[in-house]
Amino acid sequence: METILLLYAGIGLLLILVAIPLIRKKIKPNHLYGFRVPQTLNDPEVWYATNAYAGKRMVAAGICTALAAIGFYYVPGITVDTYAWACLVVFALVFGMGMVQSWRYMNTLGR
Repeated sequence: METILLLYAGIGLLLILVAIPLIRKKIKPNHLYGFRVPQTLNDPEVWYATNAYAGKRMVAAGICTALAAIGFYYVPGITVDTYAWACLVVFALVFGMGMVQSWRYMNTLGR
């Protein structure tokens, strides 16, 4: 179970580290890194605003994922399978909600 703890805590930290340049608007439009859809790639203003917004949601997802991994680790009697699934569900829900929110935010821009 320690391996899964390290994996999800590491994923949380990685999400936070990857999000910081996006929040600070340091990443130019590109096809490799960021919220890459036609709307953002075709308009730098939409790119920077959407990626800053999405980056904040990535930080939230990273924090929630790491805290869930640590918190679930200390649940008495939790099985490895249940622990792994619980961590995955928290990550998927929080990250997924953040991306849906980012998509909706992006659609409010450039009108």
